[in-house]
Amino acid sequence: MYPTEEIAEDALIEAHTRFEYGKQGGPIAVYLCNDCGNFHFTSQGNPNKKLREYIESGKMKTQKQAYLW
Repeated sequence: MYPTEEIAEDALIEAHTRFEYGKQGGPIAVYLCNDCGNFHFTSQGNPNKKLREYIESGKMKTQKQAYLW
């Protein structure tokens, strides 16, 4: 649970940096939960724009390598 969309997006990127989701893909987006009012990850829908840009720019690959150090 994340209180803001920005924090949820940053956590989504961090999760993809730290973990290998493989063919399952893992979470690809965030959504606002109507029940609790917080943001959560989801593996459904369109990929998050910020995550997609992070991957396409090559920053994800660099961060994954840095994390392994």
